[in-house]
Amino acid sequence: MSKTNDVLKNLGLDAGALAKGDLEVYSPLDGAKLGALQQHKAKDVAPAVDKAQAAFATWRAVPGPVRGEFVRLLGEELRSNKDDLGRLVTLECGKVLSEGLGEVQEMIDICDFAVGLSRQLYGLTIASERPGHHMRETWHPLGVIGIISAFNFPVAVWAWNAALALVCGNALIWKPSEKTPITALACQNLFDRAVEKFKAAGHDIPDNLSQVLIGARDVGEALADNKNIPLVSATGSTVMGRDVGARVGARLGRSLLELGGNNAMVVSPTADLEMAVRAILFGAVGTCGQRCTSLRRLIVHESVYDGLVASLVKAYGQIRVGDPLDSDTLVGPLIDEAAFEGMQDTLKKAQAEGGKVLVGGERVTDNVPGGFYVAPAIVEMSGQSDVVMHETFAPILYTLKYSDLEQAIEMHNDVPQGLSSCIFTENVREAERFLSATGSDCGIANVNIGTSGAEIGGAFGGEKETGGGRESGSDSWKVYMRRQTQTVNYSDEMPLAQGVVFKL
Repeated sequence: MSKTNDVLKNLGLDAGALAKGDLEVYSPLDGAKLGALQQHKAKDVAPAVDKAQAAFATWRAVPGPVRGEFVRLLGEELRSNKDDLGRLVTLECGKVLSEGLGEVQEMIDICDFAVGLSRQLYGLTIASERPGHHMRETWHPLGVIGIISAFNFPVAVWAWNAALALVCGNALIWKPSEKTPITALACQNLFDRAVEKFKAAGHDIPDNLSQVLIGARDVGEALADNKNIPLVSATGSTVMGRDVGARVGARLGRSLLELGGNNAMVVSPTADLEMAVRAILFGAVGTCGQRCTSLRRLIVHESVYDGLVASLVKAYGQIRVGDPLDSDTLVGPLIDEAAFEGMQDTLKKAQAEGGKVLVGGERVTDNVPGGFYVAPAIVEMSGQSDVVMHETFAPILYTLKYSDLEQAIEMHNDVPQGLSSCIFTENVREAERFLSATGSDCGIANVNIGTSGAEIGGAFGGEKETGGGRESGSDSWKVYMRRQTQTVNYSDEMPLAQGVVFKL
């Protein structure tokens, strides 16, 4: 506990002050109580939005490169506190320490990306059909951005949204998961430190540019319902996304939804099986299967199926499950008891639908500090039954056979979700077919690399029940801005478009 207190202190958090609220927070590592935070209520949302609107009115007028300088300072705070914040991520959500540190590195990377972007918020010039006219397209700040994040990436998803939204000139209100709110408070403290350094350098920055609201579903609903929040970015389950999307859509607002995934790997007869095994292991068991990009379905050609599955069963037997703060550990705990029970129920359903558990699934109690640790499971299925169509946030990998590529692609796409996908093959025709318009229907498609572990440079997101949103790199910044088409008449005539004549 003393080490935890040191981490909290370094991040500007007081352990005593974190113990005076009604929201109790427990570490998935051992069930130890990390704190008790005071929750906001739905009635607190409107005042927070008012403050954010006032901040936006000032921040939108600050030049983009100056806004980028603030995000650069935020990135520097993250660099300086990477070890402590990464450790707190592990303590609060249970991922192994290297993944906790990697998540903070994602935050640093997106800040670097956003700093460069702050000088590249480009519009277009457009040829006008009318003489003496100039058309152009430009982008303006959008307003207050609501961010609703999930427990499995408690800080990176906020940073993906925040860094881009800030350089685009917006204000932020963040509702983190009730399971991981302490990391959010730590991020806000680092944000505030960057604010002080920005001011010390001679820049003006408004109060309440970023706010954190700790609360339950009612707070998220109030954010979604508030007409003064033009964009709500929500990461979580498809059930949650449907509700957020409907609420925001009812008021004709924008929603950026990053929801469930049911990601698959196709393994062809020509695949490098040793590489495939390595990719499968991280994809299926990393973060204890609690990534939206986790590998959930393995679609293997019948000619290599038996050998590959045998290798996987052997490899699964060597996975080190235990304390995620131990550098030798590969798999930490599930987030809580409900996740464990969900995994057990899913395994029972899979067996009832003809599945055979080849390895894993049981609770691990030896050499762990407590919590809900499990042995990752492989389940052999004869087809994509109902249970396979459903995303279970746990380390369950379903294996299926195919006989030709058309069948594999059909199986691959025949699920409600459409986030991440991959194929392992040495055949360029198979690879290009998988990447074509008639191949994978996912937002992310890879060749000879797994489904999990996207870089910040590319737009992240998926199709169908994954929600259609895009975060992070590429041109995702445009969702945080409003597009304006402008026409300037610099002549002394008044011609109309399309040759229309209108004279008195």
